[in-house]
Amino acid sequence: MSTGIAFLKGHGTENDFVIVPDPENAVELSPAAVAALCDRRAGIGGDGVLHVVRSAAHPEARAMAADAEWFMDYRNGDGSVAEMCGNGVRVFARYLRHAGLVAEGDLAVATRGGVKSVHIAKDGDITVGMGRARLPEGDVAVSVGPHVWPARNVNMGNPHAVAFVDDLADAGDLLSAPPFHPAAAYPDGVNVEFVVDRGPGHVAMRVHERGSGETRSCGTGACAVAVAAARRDGADPAVTGTPVTYRVDVLGGTLVITERADGEIEMTGPAVIVAEGEIDREWLETAAG
Repeated sequence: MSTGIAFLKGHGTENDFVIVPDPENAVELSPAAVAALCDRRAGIGGDGVLHVVRSAAHPEARAMAADAEWFMDYRNGDGSVAEMCGNGVRVFARYLRHAGLVAEGDLAVATRGGVKSVHIAKDGDITVGMGRARLPEGDVAVSVGPHVWPARNVNMGNPHAVAFVDDLADAGDLLSAPPFHPAAAYPDGVNVEFVVDRGPGHVAMRVHERGSGETRSCGTGACAVAVAAARRDGADPAVTGTPVTYRVDVLGGTLVITERADGEIEMTGPAVIVAEGEIDREWLETAAG
């Protein structure tokens, strides 16, 4: 009889995740264990871990159990806990459909950023209601080497600093977190997006994700970028009553972001399951120290 821990591997616009199905919250995933799983040479490899738990079985999600059966216990690649991951929600929903736990159509998913509404389309794309953006007041800036850019402070349930640049290469290698100031703006760190224009309603971005480094895609980041671009372009659906849609190119593909007149932001894009297998329990215990 196998004593391994089931896992799957999936990605959304190449933002990739190790998926650990654990309905009853029986698998202990310490920060060290998560980091080991996400290690691209010594582990399975991923930008983060999607721990799939029934909301009623997780202390952080029990209050949401009446509204959402499943809780996305998301962890960054370094093992730290994150409030929300837009690409992760789509892959999480794809897993639930793949496993036969939900049907096509509408679905609610509990996250640390609240309950998110999801729609699984027949064509394979998944739309996630990402909530409303908050735009904290105060000037912020980010820098790479000698270059400094003003940035838009956007909160999508997690913090973002969005900087418009002339060339995506200006962001450098993004191996380490770009410095920002003032430090008080982001006491727990920030996701930093560098953005260029591609055409009307069309931008491209690179991102340094807090706790993960540069990733091929960031769903909450794409939403933050779309909101920042809309405000820069003089568009605010809450004022005009007219939805605004931006196509956001990331390194791993394209996401379509719509900000509705009620402020709700919807993100549509692909989500793919690529493999499944078992984690050796002894290896994980050893790796976790």
